[in-house]
Amino acid sequence: MSVQPSVRAFDVEGITDHSANRPADADSLKQALRALGGGVSIITAGEGEARTGATVTSATALSVEPPRMLVSLNRTSSTWPVVERFGHFCVNVVGEHHEMIADQFAGRGGLKGPNRYTGAEWTRLISGAPVLEDAVAAIDCEVEEAIERHSHAIVLGRVVGIRIGGGGSLIYRGGRYFALSD
Repeated sequence: MSVQPSVRAFDVEGITDHSANRPADADSLKQALRALGGGVSIITAGEGEARTGATVTSATALSVEPPRMLVSLNRTSSTWPVVERFGHFCVNVVGEHHEMIADQFAGRGGLKGPNRYTGAEWTRLISGAPVLEDAVAAIDCEVEEAIERHSHAIVLGRVVGIRIGGGGSLIYRGGRYFALSD
């Protein structure tokens, strides 16, 4: 198998053609990120009527030794103040059969707070954060640190519990969900 060298466009003076460049603004960044597929997780936090959550593609491992997660939450969302107040969150990795619940937690359909939990079974692990009963995987975290930058809070979580379900995960790219099978 041979690897093709990268091809660069040059104008007559040997300068790279920047005609496809876009301004470094929010709309251009959103458009560029739509090309990047991301694993879909539902971040849950709170208890009782103070429960809420959000669908994200921004959850990732910060480290496995020690076990730490990183999630980025918009500070104007309903989720960030609840994570901050309760000091916990769960990263619920979702699969193909969770599209409806992922849409609910993304705000589609207008459901808010505890109403987003309708249509699925929930439990808890160690931190007290709600855990999707049939999640592909659930990573239960206590907030270790939160760094507020610009529009978001970068939340670092100490992993206190893990539940492994099964099945393929859901990916979001270009405004659509895609299922990944085992």
